[in-house]
Amino acid sequence: VQLQASGGGFVQAGGSLRLSCVASGRSFSSYVMGWFRQSPGKEREFVSTITWGGGNTYYASSVKGRFTISRDNYKNTVYLQMNSLKPEDTAVYYCAAATRATRITNEYDYWGQGTLVTVSS
Repeated sequence: VQLQASGGGFVQAGGSLRLSCVASGRSFSSYVMGWFRQSPGKEREFVSTITWGGGNTYYASSVKGRFTISRDNYKNTVYLQMNSLKPEDTAVYYCAAATRATRITNEYDYWGQGTLVTVSS
């Protein structure tokens, strides 16, 4: 599976962005999809994940209520709608694919290249 993330950019605090991740290759709907992020000097951290058909979603406590993950299996795309952005959300955001729902970075088999989100105060 090849993953291509996009949608990052520069936004002021309180603003919104929507990230997209398009998958190509093997069957997209057979994978759980996740979003992670990494800030300079920090480890990559879990943001959100969505199960195969989109029936279950999970969020890190730091983004719950502000971010929404969704997927369109016809378009082979997973989205991350980010609202009420804060400066601490600044990071490179990565999409990833796994065979089961998990928050653990190492359990994701495929990764996109990352897209930078910068939130100014």
